[in-house]
Amino acid sequence: MNKVILMGRLTRDPEVRYSQNTSARGESTAIARYSLAVDRRFKREGEPDADFFNCTAFGRQAEFAEKYLHQGTKILVTGRVQNDNYTNKDGQKVYSVQIMVDEQEFAESKGAGNDSGNGGYQRTASQSPAAAVGDGFMNIPDGIDEELPFS
Repeated sequence: MNKVILMGRLTRDPEVRYSQNTSARGESTAIARYSLAVDRRFKREGEPDADFFNCTAFGRQAEFAEKYLHQGTKILVTGRVQNDNYTNKDGQKVYSVQIMVDEQEFAESKGAGNDSGNGGYQRTASQSPAAAVGDGFMNIPDGIDEELPFS
């Protein structure tokens, strides 16, 4: 069985191209390529904190990537591992691995990816700056207990 599940952030916007070969309906196929940075669970001193995987999606998955994914987006990818080994023009064997995407989905809310140190919390114009807390909750001002429907 060849199945991989990865969760990470896009290191760059997806590159999307359309094939020159057309389907039976006369449509070209979308092909999206992007790189996914996956944090390592256990980190040793002197080693990288993340691994980087090249991912390729086709068809509707590629169109989804083109429309909704961008650098920094955290996604969950399921797919399969494929070897892309070849011999370069200098006669050297080059080894690489590609993740062929079967499914991809968002792994966090839209606001969380644009977090600027406020826990993804978006303050509205009617709230005072003191009301926003970094954990996504509002502080309740002192003396407001009698106005709350519970206590």
